[in-house]
Amino acid sequence: QVQLVESGGGLVQPGGSLRLSCVASGRIFSRLTMGWYRQAPGKQRELVAQITSGGTTNYADSVKGRFTISRDNAKNTMYLQMNSLKPEDTAVYYCHANFFITNNNYWGQGTQVTVSS
Repeated sequence: QVQLVESGGGLVQPGGSLRLSCVASGRIFSRLTMGWYRQAPGKQRELVAQITSGGTTNYADSVKGRFTISRDNAKNTMYLQMNSLKPEDTAVYYCHANFFITNNNYWGQGTQVTVSS
């Protein structure tokens, strides 16, 4: 079983930056595909960025060039560096993990990001 805990959300002005963190429990972190999703009010949850166990990354077109996903396997932690934030980035951001051997999916509780002046 994997438990995920996000932190780092908050209120930021347009053009500002935030860094989200997701800490995972357990011993299989290095073998997990990790990702960040977000859900804005009235919208479906969408993939923001993903990083595989091998370090391959992919991003939603809307955040390319502004957001950077990374992981530190020694700390069981994944990060999302968000720069040049826009009001449309406002959402609850969720940490996600997938273990390919069992195809189990795990979710964090979410952290609110609000971009507003």
